[in-house]
Amino acid sequence: MSGDDRQARVLTGPIPDRPLAFLARYVKARRWLFGALFAAITLAAACAVAVQVGMKLLVDAMASGDRAAVWHPFGFFLALIALESVLWRIGGWLGARAVVASGVDIRVDLFDHLTGHAMRYFREHLVGSVGARVTAAAAATGAILGTLTWNVLPPVVDFVGAVLVLFTVDWRMALALTACVGFVAAVIGGFGMRGRTVHHRYAELASKVGGELVDVVSNVWAVKAFAARRRERDRLAREFGVEAAAQRRSWMYLEKARLLHDLCLWLMAGGMLAWAILLWQRRAITPGDVVLVSALTFRILHGSRDLALALVGMAQQFGAIADTLRVLAAPHALPDQQGARAFRPHGGRIVFEDVGFAYPDGRRVLEHFNLVIEPGQRVGLVGPSGSGKSTLVSLIQRLDDPQQGRILIDGQCLAEVAQDSLREQIAVVPQEVVLFRRSVRDNIRYGRPDASDDEVEAAARHACCHEFIRQLPQGYDTLVGERGATLSGGQRQRIGIARAFLRCAPVLLMDEATSALDSHTEHEVQRALVNLMQDCTVVAVAHRLSTLDRFDRILVLEAGRLVEDGTPAELRARGGAFGRLWRSQQAAASDGAPSASARR
Repeated sequence: MSGDDRQARVLTGPIPDRPLAFLARYVKARRWLFGALFAAITLAAACAVAVQVGMKLLVDAMASGDRAAVWHPFGFFLALIALESVLWRIGGWLGARAVVASGVDIRVDLFDHLTGHAMRYFREHLVGSVGARVTAAAAATGAILGTLTWNVLPPVVDFVGAVLVLFTVDWRMALALTACVGFVAAVIGGFGMRGRTVHHRYAELASKVGGELVDVVSNVWAVKAFAARRRERDRLAREFGVEAAAQRRSWMYLEKARLLHDLCLWLMAGGMLAWAILLWQRRAITPGDVVLVSALTFRILHGSRDLALALVGMAQQFGAIADTLRVLAAPHALPDQQGARAFRPHGGRIVFEDVGFAYPDGRRVLEHFNLVIEPGQRVGLVGPSGSGKSTLVSLIQRLDDPQQGRILIDGQCLAEVAQDSLREQIAVVPQEVVLFRRSVRDNIRYGRPDASDDEVEAAARHACCHEFIRQLPQGYDTLVGERGATLSGGQRQRIGIARAFLRCAPVLLMDEATSALDSHTEHEVQRALVNLMQDCTVVAVAHRLSTLDRFDRILVLEAGRLVEDGTPAELRARGGAFGRLWRSQQAAASDGAPSASARR
């Protein structure tokens, strides 16, 4: 088996929103591997039926009185058992590759689709619940493929083979067995299908509770800070109780199906065996035929139970997949246009043309907004909360699309270029720097994976974080805790700045990039910013106005409107909104207490 069968396949096209089509997508991706698997299991099940024929031949030979005649049926019987065992092992070997590899494909596909959703999607869904659904979909698909291979296909082959063999004994018995199996499958299958809502409800609650648990663990600091351990424990206990009740209903539904089948098995197996004994008494069939009818009847009726219960279990797993696809496979709110071209930077000129933007809840932020930022300009955005500063930064990255007008960078409409190619040319330092549970070096290098160690260290020096990194236990190879928990806020901020420096992008976006730094470090970083941002366009959101003193231009926003535009000195002299805010912060600083804006 090639290594490719154990690696993730790159599958093109949208993810189907129906469970059956979703399953077929991954079977088709490895059609030859699954084809070999199904062929091996089919032949193994056929051998199992043939083994019963071998037993019949052996019993008839023993009943004939010719003691030497038993060895040929005996050899045939042993050969069939050996062949069946070999085929089952081949099936297991193929299944371990096909099913496991498909699970990798599914998780990669769902992750790829998930990360293509707009940022508002992640604000509307619990991250833990979304992650749990990715794992649940892969597990459910693996369970369905395993059930189909080992619990559905063999009983079907058994049934077809048994009917063909019984036609050689008595055609009436073959027809009777067919009717019995059809009746049992219809009763149990119909009973199981009616329970789909029960299984779907359990899958939905399991994902929800998983998300709730991850949410609480992710915010464990708040739980401890507000002495809420008992309160959160009681709340989760109630959630777990609701989920457990749904799980019990799903479980007991399967038990009812088993009980119903056991009753059918007792009646039908007894009837078929009594019929065979009566035929033997009339000398219409041989003792071997009685053994054959008995063995096949029990095998087929037991197989029908396994088949029916497997179908019920598959309905439960299909419910889990349907729940995942309902949440994860929704169309992207911000898809790339068909044939979108790659973004090509030419200096970083940013233009807003008659832009209008409102959030999904109807709250309008921008209306008929126009703005031109020339290449290489350092532009600061100030204004009260809700004025549109963060919206402008989000639109430049195309994390959202305007409902009106268009945004261009270097003459290219953002809606017409590939999103990833656009963001490759933008460096971002957010207010809350996101770090991965990886080494410090890997976190700095995240925006530019091909950067050398020397380039990483140079970026760290410019961001004033080289010295504290050297003092970490393993220096640049020190593992950062989840979301950077092992570092202080200022240390995380400086690593985020180093990451942006290393990116060397023509457009740099900052949202309170120095908010977590002390005055001394802030001064050093500001000096580094002046040196490093000579050849890029900078757009920075700032509440601490002193950080913008060396910027070329300040934009003051109020309620989505541009109310002031000029250099820091011009706006201070003008005495408008910026001048009032500046004087307020200066007065607060002279009193030794930061203003409300500075504390944000």
